[in-house]
Amino acid sequence: MAARAERLATGSTGRAIPGAAWPGLLLAAAMAGLVVAAFASLLGEVDRASAVAALGDSYLWRVVRFTLLQAGLSTLVSLVPAVLLARALARRPRFPGRALLVRLLGLPMVIPVIVSVFGIVAIFGQAGIANRIGAMLGLEQRTFLYGLTGILIGHAFLNLPLATRLLLPAWTSVPGETWRLAAQLGMRSGAIFRLIEWPLLRERLPGVVAVVFMLCTTSFAVVLTLGGGPAATTIEVAIYQALRFDFDPSRASLLALIQLGLSIVVLVAAQRWTRPFDLLAAPGRPADRPDRGGAPGMIMDSAVILVAALFLLLPLSAIVAAGMAWDAFAIWGDVRLWQAAARSLVVALAAGTLSVVIALALQISIRRLAARGAIAAGRALDLAGSIVLGLSPLAVGAGLFLLLVGLVGPFRWSLAPVVLLTALLALPYAMRLIGPPLAQSAAIHDRLCASLGLAGWNRWRLVEWPQLRPSIGFALALAVTLALGDLAAIALFGTPQNATLPLLLYQLLAGYRMGEAAGVALFLVLLVMLLFVGIERSVGGRRLVRH
Repeated sequence: MAARAERLATGSTGRAIPGAAWPGLLLAAAMAGLVVAAFASLLGEVDRASAVAALGDSYLWRVVRFTLLQAGLSTLVSLVPAVLLARALARRPRFPGRALLVRLLGLPMVIPVIVSVFGIVAIFGQAGIANRIGAMLGLEQRTFLYGLTGILIGHAFLNLPLATRLLLPAWTSVPGETWRLAAQLGMRSGAIFRLIEWPLLRERLPGVVAVVFMLCTTSFAVVLTLGGGPAATTIEVAIYQALRFDFDPSRASLLALIQLGLSIVVLVAAQRWTRPFDLLAAPGRPADRPDRGGAPGMIMDSAVILVAALFLLLPLSAIVAAGMAWDAFAIWGDVRLWQAAARSLVVALAAGTLSVVIALALQISIRRLAARGAIAAGRALDLAGSIVLGLSPLAVGAGLFLLLVGLVGPFRWSLAPVVLLTALLALPYAMRLIGPPLAQSAAIHDRLCASLGLAGWNRWRLVEWPQLRPSIGFALALAVTLALGDLAAIALFGTPQNATLPLLLYQLLAGYRMGEAAGVALFLVLLVMLLFVGIERSVGGRRLVRH
């Protein structure tokens, strides 16, 4: 009996195969069907005559050019400082507040984009702190935030920390022997960068460029709030305007298809030029670099770290300071705030749970296919979960919007498509967090589980869950907070009667009701932090810290 169980569990490969791969395949097929149905509805709205006429419209191509321009410039202003900051952090492994700064680099990803925009406005807006300091110095007040400048500042605030976190492992992967050899050869900072650091960055940068460029191309909340008008409109915002303001399905469909084509080009380029690299490189001990002791390098690194810290801290501090004012606290007694909070919690918890369940099912199926030797099928499943990052949420949402118009109406069950879209938006992050520990568990425990006949629920309860629990807890916390702060889906399907917290905050900002907006922003930040910490600790469990 035991031998028969082992043969069933291990199959022909000699490794444990704990069950079938059909759940992940079924979910991947459902996601593909959803995307195909969405874009089929877009194609159905585009007739040849209107498409030809629209393709000759100068406004359409101005929007496309501006989308590419702002994405390229945003990538540049995010990555150049990120390289400098990552190098400064790598060269200065010990200084007061370093651990806090590294943690701070993760905050812009967790804090809702619309809240970050409020913090940026509080610093750089017409009545912001920068203009107040300028007035004290006798300088003329200037409004430079709205338009391309504001978009670049917003994208730099959001993407500089992400790029820095992605680039830092390039330095931790350098062996200690390399630094000792550099010291023996008397290499200076420029030679070290050219001969040691740049070859590693050259492998990692194309992937980071692709991720940041893709995020800037499909950015919605930053452009909608800081764009400032038709001259600074991207494809995403144009899709929203065509559906919600003009109700021109043909133009919205054409724009969404152009956005899809642009996303496919970026994804193909990323696959072509990105080399694989290890994101989980062990940090090891601090490197004894030969260029750490010079005064010029120390001054430059200190200046880079200080400017980056101020750039990140000032908007976050402005959110807290503005939210502590008396007129900001007044909205906490408004029933609209609590109704929006209740809707946001329902959407976020449902979307986060759905995202993690899909990610877990896909990764389990990928592992089972790999155990059977079906490597190509496993890669296809992994691509299905990751390709969502390259698809425009507004493009997919526009297709669902037009699909629902002829069925039940896009606003009748408006929170259901919002849950679905935000779950898909968080799926790539959940996939990346759950995949590595699940593969590690298979490598360690497959043969033992096969020898014991341990499979199904018993294997999950006794083997998988204890090892995966921290990763699942973090993935769920991240997915819930991303869904809680998403504006794109609710802006398309929401109404003033069913607004969530991000939509309520946008409405207050658009109406220049900054006091009430500050109260909503602070409330949303506190709710995000409470949910993130609560979910990570309750689902992920308390980790045992060893010194």
